[in-house]
Amino acid sequence: MRIIGGRLKGIRLQPPANLPVRPTTDMAKEALFNILNNRFDFEACTVLDLFCGTGNLTFEFASRNAESILAIDMDYGCVNWVKTTAKKHEFNQVEVRKGDVFKLLKQMTGSYDLIFADPPYNMPNIPQIPVLVKEQQLLKPDGLLVVEHQSNMKLDSQPGYSETRKYGNSSFSFFEYV
Repeated sequence: MRIIGGRLKGIRLQPPANLPVRPTTDMAKEALFNILNNRFDFEACTVLDLFCGTGNLTFEFASRNAESILAIDMDYGCVNWVKTTAKKHEFNQVEVRKGDVFKLLKQMTGSYDLIFADPPYNMPNIPQIPVLVKEQQLLKPDGLLVVEHQSNMKLDSQPGYSETRKYGNSSFSFFEYV
């Protein structure tokens, strides 16, 4: 896992091999950040990373000095790895919580500039993510929700859908609530 931008650009992080994750590929991550770079000033961004796994995206945002990042995962090993790595690299803006994303989304308050969700591809309730984000009003007015999913899944009927970008077997669907 390589950080592709910011103050730690180029460093490789070696998460434990036994974590139950499927990290976003470097190619897809580079494409995503090319899109986001044109839209956001990361230093002024508040980020919510759902299903953070190895913290691949959390650390990318932290390396680019995002204002604050809340990373959530339900696997203890993932949470521990992200906490330990954030502390090691002095990513003080990173907060990590262990919990079920769908339960937490129903309880959350506050709003974010950017929400990224990378759920397990076999999770049946992925289409609920945009619905819950909209219901809880978790995006700021110019905010963006990005959901990573298998390319054969269609999320274009979900509220706030704007577009999907495909990168092999993975796709990013973008949602905005104006």
